[in-house]
Amino acid sequence: MILRWMTAWVLLVFSASAWAVSPYIQGDPVAGGTVQAVAAAVEAKLKSGGFKVIGKYFPKSLAGYGVVIATDDAMLGEVGSVGGPAVLGAAIRVGVKADGSVAYTNPDYWYRAYFRKAFDNKEGAVKALQSRLQGVLGAGKGQGGDELPGNLTNYRYMIGMERIDSYKNKLAEYGSFAEAVKTVRENLAKGVSKTTKVYEVVMPDRKLAVFGVAMNDSGNSDGEWIKKIDMQDSIAGLPYEIYVIDKVVGSPHGRFRIALAFPDVGMGQFMRISALPNTIVETMSAVAGAEKTSSGDSWQ
Repeated sequence: MILRWMTAWVLLVFSASAWAVSPYIQGDPVAGGTVQAVAAAVEAKLKSGGFKVIGKYFPKSLAGYGVVIATDDAMLGEVGSVGGPAVLGAAIRVGVKADGSVAYTNPDYWYRAYFRKAFDNKEGAVKALQSRLQGVLGAGKGQGGDELPGNLTNYRYMIGMERIDSYKNKLAEYGSFAEAVKTVRENLAKGVSKTTKVYEVVMPDRKLAVFGVAMNDSGNSDGEWIKKIDMQDSIAGLPYEIYVIDKVVGSPHGRFRIALAFPDVGMGQFMRISALPNTIVETMSAVAGAEKTSSGDSWQ
């Protein structure tokens, strides 16, 4: 009886791990050199596959690492039809290293979290995107940890922490979609709170927009905090986002967004950046044109 129970338990664990989904997929390496040259080679691959490259990001104080950001017209249509915070799925991120390493966001992972209950109806489109990315960038092993598919549908790091649609995401509200987008654009152009724009995707017909935001403020810069949790090789988790849904400007809460991007990071590692969720709220509030507020949220 004990042997039968142990066998069943091992099979259950193996089955669960076999079905787990990783946030990133290793692509075929390209010729090494400068990280900018590697990014250019990846950009050429993406364009040859019909993707539109909308930005490149090389975090300060993180030499040799970068991200190429692209969009796909078909997936933008799916993102727009779901709406709301699913606009975070407008961007496809490809991490690159100076040694030629490539790893890109796994559609099967990220769109389960973005589309939630709508994923089943969008799965065909997600698989089509994944197939195209694999054809262009390669289809290596998963990277960056994993989560069970069912956990991603309504993801949160642990009980009591925020989900993708948390009320805490709201930063500011304006009289119109156009005014909200204009405010975010202008503040990023000014570099408020030491930020810069990495990319933007605006869908005026759906009243949806998302901006990639580089955070450059010394010890809280992207390059610094990602090193603190030892996740440089999962650089495709950057940059952070701010979005507009109708008249509301918001940003995913740090305890959701960072945990989703780096699922294999333990609480001990997250405590190295314990103040970062609150810092992100303050930074994104400034970009949104709102008063800086202290949420009091940390990894504790």
